[in-house]
Amino acid sequence: MKLLRTIRLDPSDTFVFERAAEPGEWAVSGAFAFWASDPTALEGKARSAFRSGFLGIDTMGWSTLVQIVEASRAERANLVETLAERLVEHFGAPDMDAARAAAEEEVAFAESLCEPPQDTLIAVHRTYEEGELRESFRSLQPREGPKRARAFSFLEVEDDDEPGEDVNLIDLVERERK
Repeated sequence: MKLLRTIRLDPSDTFVFERAAEPGEWAVSGAFAFWASDPTALEGKARSAFRSGFLGIDTMGWSTLVQIVEASRAERANLVETLAERLVEHFGAPDMDAARAAAEEEVAFAESLCEPPQDTLIAVHRTYEEGELRESFRSLQPREGPKRARAFSFLEVEDDDEPGEDVNLIDLVERERK
């Protein structure tokens, strides 16, 4: 079976959201986090979480992207139980039985987003239109064929015996003028 894990390709989530999910957390859509609020009144980081966040279950933080990954039955069961606990602790679920039922629905919905191949990234866009919360999802799949080289790469130097290189740009410009 496949489920969703948070992924962080750059540090932007730490600036965009009040609390960013840690990379590698199990995740669900998280739309339920906004049921008790007025989405039209949200501002700043809360508005960003509403519009484009997946909820990481461990930290209750938000992630812009999630990745489809393989999961075992035990991992899924643990995800449901952990989410149920969070629903009681943070969202006022009346008891664990009701929370488990809601958590099961959320995890089943997350599973339904995992039809694309493993390692596909998923992004969400939420809106509030005509009194209804709407979610749309898009998948970002790796291109077929050989992977391209990165635009920037870094060479790790293990010792400090590098050749010295001093460049004086002013001197270079003055030499060009002569």
